[in-house]
Amino acid sequence: MRTPIVGLHHVTAIASDPQRNLDFYTQVLGLRFVKKTVNFDDPETYHFYFGDDTGTPGTILTFFPWPGTPQGRRGAGETIATAFSIPVGSLPYWRKRLVSKGVATEENVYFGGAHLSFSDPDGMVLELVEHTEAQAVAAPRYSDVPAQYAIQGFFGTTLLELSLMRTESLLSMMGYRKLGEEGDRFRYAPDGDARGRILDIVVDKDAQQGRMGAGTVHHIAFRASDDASQLDWKQELGRNVSVTPVQDRTYFHSIYFREPGGVLFEIATDSPGFLIDEPIESLGEALRIPEWFEPQRKLIESRVQPITLHKAEKAVANESEATL
Repeated sequence: MRTPIVGLHHVTAIASDPQRNLDFYTQVLGLRFVKKTVNFDDPETYHFYFGDDTGTPGTILTFFPWPGTPQGRRGAGETIATAFSIPVGSLPYWRKRLVSKGVATEENVYFGGAHLSFSDPDGMVLELVEHTEAQAVAAPRYSDVPAQYAIQGFFGTTLLELSLMRTESLLSMMGYRKLGEEGDRFRYAPDGDARGRILDIVVDKDAQQGRMGAGTVHHIAFRASDDASQLDWKQELGRNVSVTPVQDRTYFHSIYFREPGGVLFEIATDSPGFLIDEPIESLGEALRIPEWFEPQRKLIESRVQPITLHKAEKAVANESEATL
């Protein structure tokens, strides 16, 4: 029997400037730089991973930062918003923090919950949603965001589709059930209380097609508990969609497929995780490349853009932070 999908493993997006991307997600959002590696399909460019202190599945936002890549266009067949979970009561802190960093925000209410919306430097739409998580994560140790306000991982994602029926059918097969609908927005989730379980679909039959580029989401990945579970899902999904062979991504194993509306989905294993090649204290600080690229390390290091990781001391909530 297949192990159920419980929610997101990671989300992967496209950025243009590596240093700007690194600074925004570590210094503005306070995420940890979990891994600095390379794009396995384009090893002369980076692949960045951000998340909680150890890179727990369900907290990981990754980027292909391609210098000079043109702006993408959000549209049908794409993920149009990525939502993070924040502790209940922390929304005022984040409103104040984002404004202080020069980030414009707006607030929307979906299914009774406030979504604080803003964009990263490439225009990728992000949201913060207050939510009580059943499983705590370790707040990033090198961040000036106090632990009681720190991002807890994903809340969910929003897809834009021209129609609903075929995508909804695939989600149902994956264990996602409809929780409700509001106008053209439909909400789904699997059973359980794992982080990153919410998936919204906005339906607009007149939407233009999306175009990949800076500020767009490349794919979203769902969790498989282990290799055996992933293979079970590969067999099951293969009855309905075209699924790739298993890909070794060093820190997890992956299979990819497109849902009927065009969004690229992945199923990634929880293991082996991000601590297999460097200690937790210095996680993300050295360039890590897969062993099959090691003979090319000097060339790779000469081609990728130099970056600087600015590490803040662990925050202690002072009076100005506590008085919101």
